[in-house]
Amino acid sequence: MLSINIYLRFALIALFIPVAILLNVYLGFWYAFPFYLALPILIAGYVFLGTVQSASNLMQMGDYDATEKRLNLVLKPDWLYTTNRAYFYLLKGSVLIAKKNIDEGELYLKKAQAIELPSDNEKAMIELQLANISASKGKWKVAEIHMRTIKQLRVTESTLKEQIKQFEKSLANQGQMKAASRMGAIGQTMRVAGAGKGKRRRPPMR
Repeated sequence: MLSINIYLRFALIALFIPVAILLNVYLGFWYAFPFYLALPILIAGYVFLGTVQSASNLMQMGDYDATEKRLNLVLKPDWLYTTNRAYFYLLKGSVLIAKKNIDEGELYLKKAQAIELPSDNEKAMIELQLANISASKGKWKVAEIHMRTIKQLRVTESTLKEQIKQFEKSLANQGQMKAASRMGAIGQTMRVAGAGKGKRRRPPMR
């Protein structure tokens, strides 16, 4: 998809407005018409598409500060097309989580989750991040629910598949640790109970 750098877009809008007016005044409407036509296209692209695509590119480079700044240039997230709005929330949440602002990041991810995303890869990405957040808070049952949701999705991206596999191992290890902890507690209880059932002392002989 053709993407215009946001700063170039702003520069073109700022340039085309006076050019269109001057051409209209001195040469006539039809000379200014191409600029009048381009202006609403440029403005609509900014309002309804936002800066999601370029922010995504910055995110892939691992530049979270630049990603956040680019997302902040969005005029109003609620005005974005549905898919772009979902990606906006996904990117915003991912940036906040990367910066250890877990609770706010989780809220943005849940906003993205509530919107219909175009592919199962994106859906799985959100569910996996939410599962990680739940696990970090010790909410393992909630994390398991997110994993069951992921199992119902058709994930095709190899990196994401590997991340899901690694998290599954973490969940399995947690389950083993819980089981071992329960067995240890049962053993301790049995030892305590056994200690209380020792041999009775005989009464002294008279």
